[in-house]
Amino acid sequence: MAGRLEGKVAFISGIGRGQGRSHAVRFAEEGADIIGVDICADLPNVPYSLSTRADLDETVRLVEKLDRRIVAHVADVGDRAAVKAAIDDGVAQLGHLDVVFANAGICALGDFPPDTFFQHFDTLLVGAQNVFWAAYPHLRDGASLIATGSVASLIPGSVDGPAAGPGGRGYGLAKRTIAQYVKELALVLAPRMIRVNAVHPTNCNTTLLHNEPMYQLFRPDIEHPTREQAEQAFPVMQAMPIPYVEPLDISNAAVFLASDESRYVTGLQLRIDAGSVIKQLPDSL
Repeated sequence: MAGRLEGKVAFISGIGRGQGRSHAVRFAEEGADIIGVDICADLPNVPYSLSTRADLDETVRLVEKLDRRIVAHVADVGDRAAVKAAIDDGVAQLGHLDVVFANAGICALGDFPPDTFFQHFDTLLVGAQNVFWAAYPHLRDGASLIATGSVASLIPGSVDGPAAGPGGRGYGLAKRTIAQYVKELALVLAPRMIRVNAVHPTNCNTTLLHNEPMYQLFRPDIEHPTREQAEQAFPVMQAMPIPYVEPLDISNAAVFLASDESRYVTGLQLRIDAGSVIKQLPDSL
């Protein structure tokens, strides 16, 4: 039986590891060929190591192991020219573009310099805009655009308090704007049957969550909390009694949005949040 994405080509940003790698592999399992980018370098103020070229090569290996084609480039999503060059090359090699997933992200919450605000805004929001802008000339009618948001965009104050620092404010503003951006772009592209949706994860089991400053936010009562100590507090976010979701949970939702099964689904804010929003905002729908 053909996969749900058989014959499609998908561009995904941030494929070196974490959610991006999960999306690339899951899409390939469903029959898609992949174009992808990752920065493959650390950034100042980000309190964990970002992906490496070896990580990107491993994603390529995993996709090719599934007998799918992949074109992978090292590129910063904040660099519009680099994103355009990567997408143009991928389409030249693979022939067309059907799915675009603006996924790349960083999260540095805590006591960091003011320019951390700009860094988050550029990576999360400007990066998504660059991806969609560069992909648009290649899109056929009926294409699917997906952006990674966050429950932080749907729960006021979740990352905007003083303890979250400039990065938290930049993160929150970028993710809130992505939610609105998806809604407006969905209306603009609807005449071409191009749908635009966002996925909004809660805590997700990646390095964006597993780092000491994040642990300190969840356990301010401990000077240097361990992962085990932070995980005792992680479930406070969710209505379901879990500390976090897995990258695969986001990938599975994205497969639906990328496939023709969602051909009339657009402007959607799809929460993969184990009930975070309804727990924190009981009056929300």
